[in-house]
Amino acid sequence: MTGLAGRRVIVTGARGTFGRQLCATLHAAGARVVGLDRCPGTTAGVVVLGCDLTDAPAVPVAVRAAVDRLGGLDLLINNAGVGGPAPAELPPDDTVRQQLEVNLLAAWRTTAAALPDLIAARGRVVFVASRMAVLPLPLAAAYGVSKRALVGYADALRHEVGTHVGVSVIYPSMVASPIHDSTAAAGLSLRGVSRPEPVRGVVAAVLRAATARRAPRDVATTRRGRLELALARHAPGVADRLVRRAVAARIAAGDLDAAPLAAGMVHRHRDR
Repeated sequence: MTGLAGRRVIVTGARGTFGRQLCATLHAAGARVVGLDRCPGTTAGVVVLGCDLTDAPAVPVAVRAAVDRLGGLDLLINNAGVGGPAPAELPPDDTVRQQLEVNLLAAWRTTAAALPDLIAARGRVVFVASRMAVLPLPLAAAYGVSKRALVGYADALRHEVGTHVGVSVIYPSMVASPIHDSTAAAGLSLRGVSRPEPVRGVVAAVLRAATARRAPRDVATTRRGRLELALARHAPGVADRLVRRAVAARIAAGDLDAAPLAAGMVHRHRDR
């Protein structure tokens, strides 16, 4: 799978920030694309079928409809995701459950539904995870946990189907999108802790994974991202210290004073 022309592709979260750009780029490259999203319609000339990926019975039906429309399946891009504030010190709530459902279980059930066709085509599956899967940040535990679990699922899947299906994971950092709106509204913006990057870099990383001669295991989206991945894996203590230093600087500057969900952490930092 070294080109995109004629490839049959499903993109989940097709109406979102990454999804729209993925659909537009794939369509322009000559791929045949169908999107899955809670909001049906079209984007960049691509048909988007309506499906709530947290509705377990609905997912196989939607995947089957997409595959039938395409006439087979060469590439599944699990892009759908949600975020939101979720301090690890507080009990899990609906925000936590939603992130686990969308970021992990939805990708799992979509992949399971698509696997027979991917195996038949010797295709590929690409998971859009997050740098937070390996470099967790405070006050966003649900997102980091769900994305780390997604990587664990991809690793297990690779052992099971890797003889026939390429499995790759992409690790974006923070990208300006509505996924951060609820976090910002809670006064928990990642500004100063996570460096923003452009959408085009994430799209390019997905396409590199999709078209490489052999499916890469892990793909960073920037040079800094490659460094952070290496640091998190080979020097986790150093990575932890860097995160703690960045968080301490934000607390010292008063950036989190108006965020109720951060009150415990702020108090403990100032009470040391």
